[in-house]
Amino acid sequence: MAQPHILVIGAGSWGTALAILLSHNQHQTVLWGNNAEQMALLQSERENQAFLPGFKFPSALQPIIDLQPHYLQQASHVLLVVPSDVFPQVLRDIAPHLPSHTPIAWGTKGLESDTCQLLHKVAEKISGTQRPLAVISGPTFAKEVAQGLPTAMTVASEQSDYADVLADLLRGEYCRVYTSDDMVGVQIGAAAKNVIAIAAGVADGIGLGANTRAALITRGLNEIMKLGVQLGGRKETFMGLTGLGDLILTCTDDQSRNRRFGYALAQGQEVEQALASIGQVVEGLHSVQQIVSLARQMGIEMPISEQVNLLTQGQCSAEEAVQNLLSREPKQENA
Repeated sequence: MAQPHILVIGAGSWGTALAILLSHNQHQTVLWGNNAEQMALLQSERENQAFLPGFKFPSALQPIIDLQPHYLQQASHVLLVVPSDVFPQVLRDIAPHLPSHTPIAWGTKGLESDTCQLLHKVAEKISGTQRPLAVISGPTFAKEVAQGLPTAMTVASEQSDYADVLADLLRGEYCRVYTSDDMVGVQIGAAAKNVIAIAAGVADGIGLGANTRAALITRGLNEIMKLGVQLGGRKETFMGLTGLGDLILTCTDDQSRNRRFGYALAQGQEVEQALASIGQVVEGLHSVQQIVSLARQMGIEMPISEQVNLLTQGQCSAEEAVQNLLSREPKQENA
């Protein structure tokens, strides 16, 4: 069997980390990002100093400056790791050059901006329903994956054979990969947990303590689960790695951009100032409006997400958002 040639599109921290992981596993991996100057540096330095400094590329990893059609035509697998707001356009750009059998997977966490659709529906609409599709989700931080620290992740696909193949590509000495067929649950958990992480960062930035953080994580999980189950996800998915696991990770560690973003807002920074200080995409900021819109359409209460939306839209302060949550009417926990 020919050696798989994997094309990773998106050279931020997570795309780079996945490319390093795949090439460490002895898979020939090509990495492309849309900033030609940055990709030239990756080629010359054999390291992503801008987004993942300190990790030299394995010999099996080839950064490229130009995404020429033959890279798409010859790829055994294509992995998209781009922000959710550009995900549809990237797919439109590459789909005409991909053979119909080439699988597409993604590590993107979010929803389509205009329609609030889950990304597998976007991918089906653009690239066809016959192509194998999969999503890769955490709980993972890019730096720890690149370091080779013990990590567990999930590959979700409605085609179980493809989930197994992709999991085998990612699986390594320190990386345990599980499979799932619940693409809805995995994607909702991945998108909505970033919103809750912003709330956790806000609470920590105000100095509300560990009790508040634990309550936010727990009630945040309740919000995520209600929305996800209503959309067709399975409850057990939200109690697993890509639900509870990813939520805990993102809400409790400063490697989380979403948590740091919320913390910066609580410290009085404006949205643009907070984004500039982080220097990378904060997916929760892109996702919160879609999450809240979906919940409203379906008649689901998501009070934490609602307050994050108001805060990031400049319609309330961090302190007002907290007070709005505390002043809600009492209710049964599982209602």
